[in-house]
Parts: sequence; C-alpha cells; structure tokens
Amino acid sequence: MFASLSKAFFHALSGSRTLKTLASRYGMRRPTSFARRFIAGETVAEAIEAARTLEARGISHTLDLLGESVTTLDGAYAATRDYLAMVDAVVQAGIGRNLSLKLTQLGIDADKASAIDNLRRILERAEPAGFFVRIDMESSAYTAVTLEIFETLWHHGHRQIGVVLQSDLRRTEADLQRMNALGARVRLVKGAYREPKAVAYQGKADVDQAYARMLETLLSQGNYPAIATHDPAMLDRAKRYAREHAIASDTFEFQMLYGIRRDLQTALVNEGYRLRIYVPFGREWFPYFMRRLGERPANVMFVLRGIAGEK
Repeated sequence: MFASLSKAFFHALSGSRTLKTLASRYGMRRPTSFARRFIAGETVAEAIEAARTLEARGISHTLDLLGESVTTLDGAYAATRDYLAMVDAVVQAGIGRNLSLKLTQLGIDADKASAIDNLRRILERAEPAGFFVRIDMESSAYTAVTLEIFETLWHHGHRQIGVVLQSDLRRTEADLQRMNALGARVRLVKGAYREPKAVAYQGKADVDQAYARMLETLLSQGNYPAIATHDPAMLDRAKRYAREHAIASDTFEFQMLYGIRRDLQTALVNEGYRLRIYVPFGREWFPYFMRRLGERPANVMFVLRGIAGEK
C-alpha cells in the first residue's frame, strides 16, 4: 500500500514545473549534490566518464539522454540531433556502444511518422558503428504503439534493437510471447508508472508474481534477455532457475539503474554474472529522478539526507 502511494505521490510531483525549475537550478549544482546519486550528469562528457568508471569495475552500460513528453517537431528534431552527436562522441571515446531512448522524446506525440523517421536516423548512424539500441517502454498509453513501431523496424531489417516490457501490465505476458517469437531482445522491468487498475496489477505481490513468471520464460525462451531488477529475491530466483535448467550465465544479463543498490551490483560481478547499468544523463532529468524516488522508500531517505547536507 505504501509503495503504491509513494509511486502516485512522486508521479504527481514529476509534473510540477516549479519543482523542476528549482531542481534544475540546484539538483546538479555540485558533484556531491543529491541528484547525482541517480543521474550521471548533464552532459555527454559526464556520461562517458561514468561509463568508463563502470567498465573499470567490469560492468557494462547503456547511455540514456533524458528527455520525454516532447510535443513539438522542433523539440523532437533537436533530441534526434543530440542522439546522433552522442553516437559520434561514444565512438570517439572508445567505450561500450549501447543506447536507450524513448519514443516520446523523438516526437511520437507530435507526429508518429516523424518519430519513426527520427528513430531510423539514429539507427542508421548507430547500427553500422556496432551499437545496440534499446527502445524504452513508457506508460501504458504508449505500449501498443511502441511495440508496433518496434516490430515494423524489426521486419525492415533492424536487428540491433531491443524493447522493454513491464510486468505490472496485464497484457505483458502475451506481449512477451510475441517478442520471443520474433527473437527480439527484451528487457524485463516491474514498471515505474502509475497505471489504472483496468490495465495493471495494483498489488506488489501480483506484480512480483508476474515478474517471476516472465523472467523464467525469458531465461528459457528469450534471446539474450535482460533481467532488470534490484530485488534480491528476484535476482536469487533468476540465478536459481538458470542453475536448475543449465542455462549458461553468458546467455543473459542482469541490469540495474545507476546509483541504486551498488552492493548488489558488486556482488553480481563478483559472482561472475553479466551486469549492465542504465546510465541516465542530461538537463531533462527531473521526471526520471521523481520516478526513482517513488519506486523505493530508501531512495527518499537518501535524498533527504543529501538535502540536509546541502549548503
């Protein structure tokens, strides 16, 4: 119950223009500022530096230029140019080549065809350079169109792409079968958006049970799936299932968010599992930051301690 209220509360705060303005002014003010626990920085150079640090620890990464709910074509074109520049910067830096992006950032709310064209431009620059590009899943209002666009690109020969599925949505197990039938790479998450009862499980136990079922399906039937969770019980379940079914540890990977459960990150690497960290950066970090707070009460306490230490 508390988790559901927490998610709803921070979801509401994420839309506050006043809070966003204040956060943008102070949240990244110093290297020790509270938001930097979860955000790599505001520039691609800072994201690349964070990626290098992860690689030195034996951890892979995916870079995500934050920004969503773009409502104008000009804004979508600007985001696309930023992603193209990021591709070039990553190549020049010589770090791992893995990106994540959102369709609302590329203008799907302004014009669907333009958003698809923007995504194609990014893929045409990224794929020949050896990138893998993950299309993030947003709220349930975008689930159907995101999967539709993904499948269209897949059938047009774009195979270095993947998608995200959320276990809290009632439709997801059917969607998972569709993606597995394609041979697509799926990142499984629990879901960070506040969703209506008609489309999503409301209780944590129901979400967890769905996640557990689908991680086992992915491990048995998926194409190099990404098990994205900070839940120790789910991590243990995945490891146990893989052992019991002789599933090699190099046929899947765990994924976590930048700055969350670093203890678990270190433990997984020490145990010999593949781990990838989602590294968000950019000036439009506030909505992402609010969702992270809503997901886990411990994150709120960390931030409150950080604010208390600000001068």
